[in-house]
Amino acid sequence: MTDLGISRGTGQPLPKPPYYKRFFGSSLVSVVIYAVIVGLIAYGSYSGAQGMGYNWQWYRVPQFLYRNTEIGFEWGEIPIGLVATINLSVISFLLATAIGLLVALLRLSGLVVGTSVAVAFLELIRNIPLLVLLYLFYYVLGPIFGFNRYTASILTLAVFHSALISEILRAGINAVPTGQWEAAKSIGMTPYQTYKYIVLPQSVRFMLPPMTGEVVHLIKSSAIVSVIAVAELTTFGRNIISDTYMSFEIWFTIALVYLVVTLILSIGVSYLEKKYAVDQ
Repeated sequence: MTDLGISRGTGQPLPKPPYYKRFFGSSLVSVVIYAVIVGLIAYGSYSGAQGMGYNWQWYRVPQFLYRNTEIGFEWGEIPIGLVATINLSVISFLLATAIGLLVALLRLSGLVVGTSVAVAFLELIRNIPLLVLLYLFYYVLGPIFGFNRYTASILTLAVFHSALISEILRAGINAVPTGQWEAAKSIGMTPYQTYKYIVLPQSVRFMLPPMTGEVVHLIKSSAIVSVIAVAELTTFGRNIISDTYMSFEIWFTIALVYLVVTLILSIGVSYLEKKYAVDQ
């Protein structure tokens, strides 16, 4: 047995990585470092709250997660808000992906008009803060086109993240070797068929890591729609705090919920990346 990896391209042993890289790349070390950081943040928050004379009421948090009533089991406000956040994020991500794909294809089209429109869109959206874009869709475009709060929120998140997703898609498409394009053209495939059957399936493995980051980014960005009172996790949290004054407990709980969701996404995509690597 050897602890050296084998290069798939040359069949030669790969050099052993330095000790510090192996040490900090260890899963156990990563978990320990993460736990220490979280522990320090929790201790600092607890000490600060104690200095303020804050009255901790953790025993009241479970009622906002679930409750048993006379009619049976009921979900609390926090899970209901989480479902609303996930629904909002999924719809926004699907729309953002569609817009981003269109923008990426326009930029790769080689047409002067298409490229100019794509670049203008990217530069415009990337230089407008998300909050300003939300106000633009809700307070300016909303009365003109009849957008309600929910529609304005979806459009804001979709348009903002479509600019980022389009660059991910463009990079993934460009990562496909030129020979694949030439081979598809030589057998008479149309550009549509080339994208559908050759380019996009191969580019998925290049897009997975950054697209995962973008999904996580979108889920976290969705909290901003609470400023226009759209029902989602952060809005429910603010409503609970206004009724109970349990600022620390509720925000810690909501932060933990976001953390769990994003960790599940990261673990799922890590599995997909390994699967694609094996298939390749």
